[in-house]
Amino acid sequence: MTTTTTVPVPVRLPVDDLAAAPAKALNALQAAVDKGSIEQPLLQLVRLRASQINGCGYCVDMHSREAIDEGDTARRIFAVAVWREAPFFTERERAALELTEAVTRLADNPLSDELYDRAKAPFSDQEMADLIFAIATINVWNRLGATAHPWPLD
Repeated sequence: MTTTTTVPVPVRLPVDDLAAAPAKALNALQAAVDKGSIEQPLLQLVRLRASQINGCGYCVDMHSREAIDEGDTARRIFAVAVWREAPFFTERERAALELTEAVTRLADNPLSDELYDRAKAPFSDQEMADLIFAIATINVWNRLGATAHPWPLD
């Protein structure tokens, strides 16, 4: 038997409404990232991992659901937090997840040349540029969501 209990997360600040111009610009950046060279399933894994690290509950929920809706498996989604120990990810996905963690945690450690080269191996220059923008963009969304709680979870 499964019991579901929800606790409402109050909106701290409706940043999208109060800062409409930056919100519109960020949405445009997101749309550009979505049209880039990185496949959507990989983008969802990147978004999920950054959101886990940043503690953005809204984004973890959203990107988990979107990944499953787009055909990924629950088993893989559950394992994203421990991707290094899980056999469910390709070398390309592992490279993207490693880069995601490094870029998301830049304050803890500068990105080494060795890590960059390892992460870059399965990507073209264009793909790497698009991946870096995707990681940067989800980090902006996470910081907004984790700080302002602008959207209630539904």
